[in-house]
Amino acid sequence: MTSPGDVADVGAQGGALGGARGGADATAVLAQGGRTSFAGFLLRLLARMPFLFVAGRLYGSAAVGRFGYAILVVELTAQLATIGLKRGMADALARSTCEPTDPRRSAPHADTVADAVLLGLLLAAAGAGLLLIWPALVFPTGPISSLDRLFPLVALAVAASDISLAALAFRHDIAAQVRARSVIEPWTLTLVAVPAFWLAGRAEGLLVAYAASMAAAAAASLTPCLRSFGWPRHWRPSVARLWRLARENAPLAGADLADWGSRRLDFFILGRFASAEIVGIYFVAQNIASLPAKLKTSFDPILGPLLATAIAAGDRASVAAHVRQVAFWVLAAQFAVVLALGITARASLGLFGPAFVAGAAVLAVLLTAELLASQGAVAEAALIYLRRRSNLAIAAFGLALQAGLTLAFVGRFGALAAAGGLAVAALAMSLIKSVFLARIVGARVSGWRPSLLVAAGGAFAVGLAVQRVPAWVLSAAGDLNLRIARARALGEILQLSLGVVAILGTFALLIWTLGFTGPDRLLFTRRAAARQPQVP
Repeated sequence: MTSPGDVADVGAQGGALGGARGGADATAVLAQGGRTSFAGFLLRLLARMPFLFVAGRLYGSAAVGRFGYAILVVELTAQLATIGLKRGMADALARSTCEPTDPRRSAPHADTVADAVLLGLLLAAAGAGLLLIWPALVFPTGPISSLDRLFPLVALAVAASDISLAALAFRHDIAAQVRARSVIEPWTLTLVAVPAFWLAGRAEGLLVAYAASMAAAAAASLTPCLRSFGWPRHWRPSVARLWRLARENAPLAGADLADWGSRRLDFFILGRFASAEIVGIYFVAQNIASLPAKLKTSFDPILGPLLATAIAAGDRASVAAHVRQVAFWVLAAQFAVVLALGITARASLGLFGPAFVAGAAVLAVLLTAELLASQGAVAEAALIYLRRRSNLAIAAFGLALQAGLTLAFVGRFGALAAAGGLAVAALAMSLIKSVFLARIVGARVSGWRPSLLVAAGGAFAVGLAVQRVPAWVLSAAGDLNLRIARARALGEILQLSLGVVAILGTFALLIWTLGFTGPDRLLFTRRAAARQPQVP
């Protein structure tokens, strides 16, 4: 059953959006969030690729593998420290806007944010302290320097940034998230990585760059949060209040950890069985493949309040409609990106160094996994309000399935087993969560449409021609008296420029013509801007 803490309290935040808003207005609000999310995705894409290029070309696959495993452990520590507050902040802030008949609901927003940030910092400090004592958990192989030992302290900056951005999302300040996570963080990482190679060395340079990027992201998150909510005037730390906040967010913390773990478990297991070079190649492929997933997560600050409003009002038909709409938008965008990056996988990975080309098949499987996971990820946005504990149980089953498959085959198939286990688990979770949510709301929630397959077929045909570009250039090399290496490089450049544009353009044209109806096209208008009220 749905508890009051899951729906009624959360519904207060949605009430700020206007309980009488019709379906068209709700779709317009979702569309505005979609435009912001796509802009953030493009910015993150433009910033992430230069860093991977610098890391691969300058540092090499072994150093990238060591770096990837270290940030995995630190980000896990930060994930545990946020204890579900990345999605639970909306619930906590919504309660603090209610009438102060209940003492736990009388805190102003600034006090609630202060409690959340303090709780996150305390838990992050505890986790970082354990890693300082046992640094081998962060760096399982090779020597550990004094600088390496201090690296776990970065978890405090990550946790503070996550919680601050979650608080700002309650007031629909998605621009702060885009600015901090799609501009400041990745570009700081890229710009610092180059001088850090000469100043800190190959082993620690990437770690220094990551620490600098997370410190910058934390500053870019805390500053607008403080500006928006203000200083807590009469706030005092309270152990009882912090404990209550942690206890109320425990189910969400489990779901967040399971979702985060499903994206990292493959890398963690591979890191224990494979060499640093293989882990580095997988890290680069995983980073490229994870970019489409950002399209979905950027919808969360807008989708959550709308779903909470509909659930609190008992309007489950609207819940299904919102999930279907966002799922279709996300699937359409991800399908196009997955095709463009998957078909040109060898050329994409070749940019980061010849050694990384070996991960082309892994990249294709990881991209497929992201596509398969998208429907379930959107359905989960409603399940966390409707059936928190059931959603957690489903996520735990998915983790167990992924771990079992990966462990069973990683010894024989290596990185492909890690990627394949993720893909199978993602498909299973999407099916289970979608069917479960459909039964709860009594309506279809799937965003899949036949037009997606038609558009994908056309784009795939163009992609087959794109794959032939290097061969065509090589065949002309004799006539042009070019070296084979130069010809191959030119072919890859053409794949990644004209080829990617041709694949994306073909898919966009077909899906716009055959799949996008009137409400779908709101994603490309600016009607929502004038209608979206500010949340107090």
